[in-house]
Amino acid sequence: MKFSKLLLAIPLIIFILPTLNAQTKKIKRPKSRVGISSVDNFVQESFDLYDKVYKYDGYAASGKSLDDEDIDVLEDALEEMSLLSDSAPNIINDLDGVGMLKQGKATLQMNKAKKALKYSIKTSKQLLLGQRERDSKEEKNDSPTTKDSDNKKDSKDTKNTNDSSTKNTEEAPSNISDDLEVYSKFDFVPGDKLIFFDDFSQDFIGDLPSKWNTNGSGAIVKFNKVEGNWFELKAGYLLFIIPEFNQLPEDYTIEFDLLTSGITNKTSSSSRLEVVLSDSNTFVYGKKHYAKVALPIAQYKVCNIDTYNHFHERGGMINSGLIADIRDEVKNQPHISISVTKKRFRLWVNEVKYVDIPKFIEELNVLNYLKFHIDRLKDGEERVFIKNLKVAEGGVDLRRKLMSDGKISTNGILFDSGSDKIQPQSLGIVRQISQVLMQDENIKLNIVGHTDSDGSDEANLKLSKARAEAVKDALINIYKISKDRLTTDGKGDSKPVSDNSTTDGKAKNRRVEFIKI
Repeated sequence: MKFSKLLLAIPLIIFILPTLNAQTKKIKRPKSRVGISSVDNFVQESFDLYDKVYKYDGYAASGKSLDDEDIDVLEDALEEMSLLSDSAPNIINDLDGVGMLKQGKATLQMNKAKKALKYSIKTSKQLLLGQRERDSKEEKNDSPTTKDSDNKKDSKDTKNTNDSSTKNTEEAPSNISDDLEVYSKFDFVPGDKLIFFDDFSQDFIGDLPSKWNTNGSGAIVKFNKVEGNWFELKAGYLLFIIPEFNQLPEDYTIEFDLLTSGITNKTSSSSRLEVVLSDSNTFVYGKKHYAKVALPIAQYKVCNIDTYNHFHERGGMINSGLIADIRDEVKNQPHISISVTKKRFRLWVNEVKYVDIPKFIEELNVLNYLKFHIDRLKDGEERVFIKNLKVAEGGVDLRRKLMSDGKISTNGILFDSGSDKIQPQSLGIVRQISQVLMQDENIKLNIVGHTDSDGSDEANLKLSKARAEAVKDALINIYKISKDRLTTDGKGDSKPVSDNSTTDGKAKNRRVEFIKI
């Protein structure tokens, strides 16, 4: 029997009792899949239902009454949650025979999903009966801050960041977990000859970065909880933001970090971040030739990653929408990787490859410029930022180069600033090195780290050695290479290959060498 009949005798005023306090902490949805369909489906369905309950709990906590439609949704969700909870023991059996790391990850995600279900079932029952009260333990562990109040706070806090006099107290979403194991099969390999790099470290807060052009606006901002300077890309009709370089080879890679603020279910479903390859550095898509990929920003529903190309007057062969649920990624500082190999175009969001079109670039050597374009965002509320734009020639198969030359040097293995913590998107290179070692068990390698000149000589020497050790540890722990085949060393900033006074030069000097011994 539906709970709504019982509710006929309960005044709706019960939903605005003063004991209903705002929630303070949300259970976080896992950011990656396990690869076991039953587990992934259980986790996704659990958190989809949890999000519904969380929304209505937020309504009640803020004093908003639930109407008949809300009650019907909660009743249906409660029934689904009960069935889903009953299925959990059977899913555990699917873990038999899988690897230990995957089994551990699956268990962690199942436990988190069951915790979300437990909270959801208990809370939905209390909401339906008008008895939603929270004890102190539950407030601390299970209950999230309502999204609406978060977004209002974000909007209020971020309105003045374009002013160069701001005190930089802005907050941003927390980073995703740097789980290297998730990236163990990541096959993106960045180019090895730098064309353009900008981390905006040399620019002033509130200014347009010095190496960019636009027909609109944009500014450098800084956050309390996210490292470094970020470039805010302003939205507008035919408003383009263009890094200033004028030549792209046939083979190259593009990488950047993405950050969003104020993005909600009310953000336009047509909001997109477009990455455009063009034959012109003017403020149009292109004169005769261009190709673009559009990443969805909205949270309301699953939206496509759109791809479109245009060559000569006839248009192009590609105009497609690829289904891709990247809503969680968009809110959690994803790393975007693009590889262009002659006509082939590939795109990854974090470790997942979403686009792989063999003949996207219909005509070679005509698309020499990179542009960014955003539209359909609310000014001052919904905001998009980028950092660490890196464009590099190559995407060379490092395996062949290491085998033929006996050594390679790469600045594609990235670390957190001043740290030996490998950024997970760098594992495409480490994976290729592991494949060389697996192919020939007689090969031994010396791994040598190098830094730029920031900091003291002593600190840089120590850091370079620690970074070489971190790469060694990744080869051992993720790819199961014997430690007896690997040695490490560090040279600090003593052997630069470029000018340490420029951003580009520093990026080239931060590198790792692999040398056959």
